[in-house]
Amino acid sequence: MATEAVGVRVPVRGAGHDLRAIKVVLHREMLRFVNDRTRMASMLVQPVLWLFVMGTGLGSLVRGAIPGIDYRTFMYPGMISMTVIMTGMFSAGSIVWDREFGFLREMLVAPVSRGAIVVGKCLGGAIVATGQGILILAMAGLVGVPYSPALLVTLLAEMFLAAFTITAFGVMLAARMKNMQTFFGLMQMAIMPMMFLSGAMFPLANLPSWLHVLTVVNPMTYAVDPLRQAVFSHLDVPAQVNAVLNPGVRWFDFQVPVLLELGLVAALGLALLGVGIAEFRRAE
Repeated sequence: MATEAVGVRVPVRGAGHDLRAIKVVLHREMLRFVNDRTRMASMLVQPVLWLFVMGTGLGSLVRGAIPGIDYRTFMYPGMISMTVIMTGMFSAGSIVWDREFGFLREMLVAPVSRGAIVVGKCLGGAIVATGQGILILAMAGLVGVPYSPALLVTLLAEMFLAAFTITAFGVMLAARMKNMQTFFGLMQMAIMPMMFLSGAMFPLANLPSWLHVLTVVNPMTYAVDPLRQAVFSHLDVPAQVNAVLNPGVRWFDFQVPVLLELGLVAALGLALLGVGIAEFRRAE
């Protein structure tokens, strides 16, 4: 007697499924972050120490050399970027955690494109990192930065762009990694030099030639400088001090506009997103 096979209906993949997947992944990232208050606090410790301890110490050395401004005010945009970058990378690292515990495999076999998963992860990481950066924005008045609505909106937009790019970078690194130790070791090796060479903690003016070249080729420089340009545009400092602490980025004799810097960061973020999607499509 012949047995009739039972058909299995596989949902058709489409834009609706992909958008729903992006929403689910993004929502999961938000819930994971909100419910982990220890992580929220730990991500603030390092930038706060750099800003209020290191900034105060360095400020005592240069006091009088830069009249009219607190050195912590100069470091403030760099600490915003540090907070956003560290949070974005940790959000991307959760991919490795999901792989170790088998949750990622369940996501990869879902009837949605892997690109949707990567986009959801990058958007979720960017929103979480921007939310963490808002806590640093709340400290602006403590270092002499005004609570100007226009400034805050500008900083939020620039933070989100930087957070998206760094999360895409982290997702690209994490796409094929098998354990957290490897990811965080590689993350520290990549992020720390980029942070130190971005001008987050020292001015970009009057640098030695070799150090100037390293800062110019460092993509993180183009995320930090727009933040500093926005902050200094709302400060009343002498012109000579502004020229030293906020010189901008120069390619030879060409002063790089802020919009071009932001465009470079956005283009890099999209390129890293594309590489991350390609890595995920090859991942098992």
